[in-house]
Amino acid sequence: MKTLRFGIEIETVGATRQQLAYAIQSAVGGHASGDYRGWQVTDTQGRIWKVVADASLSGSSYSGEIVSPILTYQDMDALQQVVRAAREAGARADSSCGIHIHVDGSRFDAKGVTNLVKMVHKQERLLETALGVSEARLGRYCKPIDGAFLQRLEARRPRTLADVNEAWYGHRNSVPNRYDSSRYHGLNLNSLFFRGTIEFRYFNGTVHAGEVKAYVQLVLALAARALASKAASSKRRDFNPATAKYDFRVFLLHLGLIGEEFKTARLHLLKKLEGSAAWKGQRRDRRGPGGEGTPGSEGAQGGSDSAQGSTHEALAA
Repeated sequence: MKTLRFGIEIETVGATRQQLAYAIQSAVGGHASGDYRGWQVTDTQGRIWKVVADASLSGSSYSGEIVSPILTYQDMDALQQVVRAAREAGARADSSCGIHIHVDGSRFDAKGVTNLVKMVHKQERLLETALGVSEARLGRYCKPIDGAFLQRLEARRPRTLADVNEAWYGHRNSVPNRYDSSRYHGLNLNSLFFRGTIEFRYFNGTVHAGEVKAYVQLVLALAARALASKAASSKRRDFNPATAKYDFRVFLLHLGLIGEEFKTARLHLLKKLEGSAAWKGQRRDRRGPGGEGTPGSEGAQGGSDSAQGSTHEALAA
């Protein structure tokens, strides 16, 4: 996952585009320039960060969408500094804001894309709940994976990206349009055929740097697992709110988000879910909401690194 390139779009309200641009400049250096149409910051590496208008945002002139350049995992600290600087400049997120994360599609063939679609479809209800996606956004800007698309994908067993293209659109689309209506899905493959990136649109807006990092890590882990897997199942897993925290933690460990390095990511990604992160049954966390388990429970089960050993049954479900 650490070798995948990515980009991110962060929608905010509360600060003007000029204020956002100067905030970005304070974090990444370089110089800022712009006008009423938009602003951009050329950082010290020559990369361009954009701040553009978005009519869907509630803040009118006090709003903007931060569009990053192509980033690598080594840029994570810089990205977090940008988010913190934007927040200090007055930026915030409300219900009109979202975050879109793009993964470089150049390493994806038909198998990789198909694996990703199936993996996301299987866990989609859990993902939507963990990320707190509102019904309004699910109905408009980040719809669930389309059942007809999935049916076509599984019927065709695509061998080429052209086959995936035909399954996505319902016909062979040789000239994809940026604004094709199919883009409004949580997993957006129109972006793959239009610009060469796979877009994840499930995320609510935030100016919390830790949450942003967790979202990027989740997307990169999903993409890496899809690329590494020989095959994947699309059968929806049963969703049980009472065990959702445990089920999602198991999934995160399965993706490789294991150990101290990803502890904060797990905390952010689990905090909206009910139940215990450590136990599938009736036992409760003694740490209370937000904890990953009882004191020492991870150690007792081999630590978060080895929790997979006790959770194969849940993964197979």
